Amino acid sequence: MAEHEPVLTAMNMSVTYEVNPPVRAVKGVDLVLNRGEILGLAGESGCGKTTLAYALNRLLKPPALLTSGSVTFHDKGGADIDVTKLQKNDLREFRWEKCSMVFQGAMNSLNPVISIRAQLFDVLKTHRPGMSKKAMTETAQGLLKLVGVDPERLTAFAHELSGGMRQRVMIAMALALNPQMMIMDEPTTALDVVVQRGILREIMRLREQLNFAVIFITHDLPLLLEISDRIAIMRSGEIVELNTSKNVFENPQHEYTKQLLSSFPSLLGDEGAFVRDTGQGAAGEGAEDVGADESDAALHTDRAER
Repeated sequence: MAEHEPVLTAMNMSVTYEVNPPVRAVKGVDLVLNRGEILGLAGESGCGKTTLAYALNRLLKPPALLTSGSVTFHDKGGADIDVTKLQKNDLREFRWEKCSMVFQGAMNSLNPVISIRAQLFDVLKTHRPGMSKKAMTETAQGLLKLVGVDPERLTAFAHELSGGMRQRVMIAMALALNPQMMIMDEPTTALDVVVQRGILREIMRLREQLNFAVIFITHDLPLLLEISDRIAIMRSGEIVELNTSKNVFENPQHEYTKQLLSSFPSLLGDEGAFVRDTGQGAAGEGAEDVGADESDAALHTDRAER
């Protein structure tokens, strides 16, 4: 991760759902995402995590309304882009080429009646209109290889893929234009632990290879402690704590963070002792990896080798 080199800066972000009565879903949130880092965003259901992600990417739809705040994207070319002022084609370009998103329930986001090839081609035709069919085919094959899917699966339909493969295809689509940052909204939900491990390893490998930044949204705080560089804890529309993963685990400051940490079952029978050793992760050096299954161990080993 490039230290202190921001790729996205959000200031005083507030979102209100204009219903009766109005609901303030996000309240004055400040957030900085550094280039190449994984920033975890954790909190209970309904706390505003997804609404914040949509606001950062200008994807809010009525009755949701961004009532205040600024979002500045720091392009690697040196320009600063005011995301809140982008219009039409510029906004479309930003969403794919600068910042992409893997949506919540992504396994169900693939179109069931057209092939994977057609869906990848749709992205490339829209944003790279000059590409030949051969070039698009080679790009699509390369994207599937990048996420560990056999390129022959280009002709498959969504129902012919397993849950893990569909998730990988969605990640491939998000990487199609080599974005500088990616928002992942619960990308491992509904996957079994073995497939989840594989997806996480792919995300971390791709991050190291391509150096994009990630905002990783999930309810699974132990998972974030293992994969994130920093973690933001969100409650009732506000970020109540933001710190490194290590500090969030070892020295939580906010009472809600402490409650979250103590709410997970222990592997040892002691309250709060749920985090396995990641080699260099947030659980701290010297913690015992007691009771972790082989999938967890593989993920931890992979992180340690990096």
